[in-house]
This record gives sequence, C-alpha cells and structure tokens, in this order.
Amino acid sequence: MIAVDTNVVVRLITADDPRQSLQVAKLFGSGEIFLSKTVLLETEWVLRRLYRFDRPTIVRALRNLIDSSNARCEDETRVRRALAWAADGMDVADAMHLASSPRAERFATFDRALIRSSRKAGTLPLASEP
Repeated sequence: MIAVDTNVVVRLITADDPRQSLQVAKLFGSGEIFLSKTVLLETEWVLRRLYRFDRPTIVRALRNLIDSSNARCEDETRVRRALAWAADGMDVADAMHLASSPRAERFATFDRALIRSSRKAGTLPLASEP
C-alpha cells in the first residue's frame, strides 16, 4: 500500500500537469492507495481556495476518489458521513471535525454557521457554544 500526499491527489483530480497527471494515473493503477483524513482535508482546501471548485464538485471528487476500488480511506465511515453532511451544505472541514468526534457529548465552537448547520443536520455530537 502506498500513502499519497495532497499534491498527488490534486494532480489526479485536476489533471492540470500532463506529466505529473500521467505519473499519478500509473500510481493509482498499480496497487492499493491509502488516503488519510488530513490529506483529504487539505485537498478540499486546495480545490476550494486555489482552484475555486464549488462544494458540490469537491464532494463529488472526494467521493469518487474514496470509491476507487484500490483506495483505502482512513476512518472511511466517518469520512463518508462528513461528505454527506457537506453535500447538504456543511463546510467540509467542519463536517470532518464533527464526524471525527463520535464519543464526544458535544462539539464546542464559536462558529455560529457550524452550530446552525449541525442542528439542521442533527449531527452527533451536536455543535454548540462553549
């Protein structure tokens, strides 16, 4: 199994560098690929901030990535839950934080948008002010 960095995932999704994209395609076709949650979070940030992808496009790209037959995603159940919440409008990073905190009674934050989206989605834990 080979773990990949964010720049490798971004090349695969954007195909913006022909030489590197070919290398990545070969790598992804050669065996099992490990995708850490931190790489997925950073990939979301890069696609949103640098490439100006919208949330639905990012969520679709990340789902396609972890759906790859040879991809092994860290904490896959929680990543999928986070992507489902993000597909319903929650910020991807916020969704990942909430989904990664299953044993918590609540998620303390001053982020009012996160509190609203957590209530709307019925997340566990529920986000609230400290």
